[in-house]
Amino acid sequence: MEGSFLVAEWSDPGSTPGYIAPPHRHLRDDEIWYVLEGTLRFRLGDDEVEAEAGAAVVGPAGMPHTFWNPSRSPARYLVVMSPGTVRLIEEVHSMPDRSGERLRELFERHGCEYLPDLWAERG
Repeated sequence: MEGSFLVAEWSDPGSTPGYIAPPHRHLRDDEIWYVLEGTLRFRLGDDEVEAEAGAAVVGPAGMPHTFWNPSRSPARYLVVMSPGTVRLIEEVHSMPDRSGERLRELFERHGCEYLPDLWAERG
């Protein structure tokens, strides 16, 4: 299904600090977010970008990234992604053991790289 993509709507309640997606990079696939409500903050490589409702953010293949809700208010957003990324997300959410080694193995199976140091560097 090369070249296909999916669009999903997700939300974050804004009450829990920490990233929404573990820091990682997709080796082959781009990922795009569109903020519908609230604010999201993204780490893309060495840069941080804040996106409010109406803004889009592109994470090109190979770009290390993570994102989070910087406020206590809810955020709603669309994500445009490959079917493989959807499968990765489903597997992350179903994992009872989300230790670093388990996440690293899972991300590698899906053509991605788990990058825990990206969040630590955020400081």
